[in-house]
Amino acid sequence: MTAEPIGVVAVTDRTIAQAAGHRLVDAVAGALDGGADAVLLREKDLATNDRRRLADELRAATAACGAELWVAGDADLAVAVGADGVHLAAADPWPGADQGLRLGRSCHRVADLLAARDEGADQVTYSPVFATASKPGYGPPLGFGGLAAGCRAVPGVAVIALGGLEPGRARGCAAAGASGVALMGAVMGAHDPAAVVRSVIDELTGASP
Repeated sequence: MTAEPIGVVAVTDRTIAQAAGHRLVDAVAGALDGGADAVLLREKDLATNDRRRLADELRAATAACGAELWVAGDADLAVAVGADGVHLAAADPWPGADQGLRLGRSCHRVADLLAARDEGADQVTYSPVFATASKPGYGPPLGFGGLAAGCRAVPGVAVIALGGLEPGRARGCAAAGASGVALMGAVMGAHDPAAVVRSVIDELTGASP
């Protein structure tokens, strides 16, 4: 298994998007317009049919610009809409059959990273790097030092930094060894999601001062 650059992952949260005056699909469209490399569909509390419709919309949007779509916690839905992968919570059971999906896992401790590596995860999120209201049960925040220690523990695994990330913090994640950064509130709650993603990409590519 070899870690490949992931870049920027936009993580969905319709409540944050709505509070910022956006429909979720419009916030995602903005992130993709800004150059996001992947979208992670959460919204696990939606009714089955509603989540399927949303997944179809996001698959069409990501496919149109060559970005990946990952579905949180539902391999069957990921297969049904032609997603690239399924992303599992820390306690979700590992899929028992090869469904042609790439597999991801949420990790919060080095032990989680090691277990995900041994399971054969294609990528992992490691969180929270910084304090965030969406992960109140996990902590204390890793900081760049904790993120770097996690990346060193699983060489060759694509580690995506998550939690409290925003423009100004992406370069530190890359320096710590992360393969990419995942943004939720900073993108979903932005007035201009595209501008936020562009700013982060500039950091990751060294284009910003």
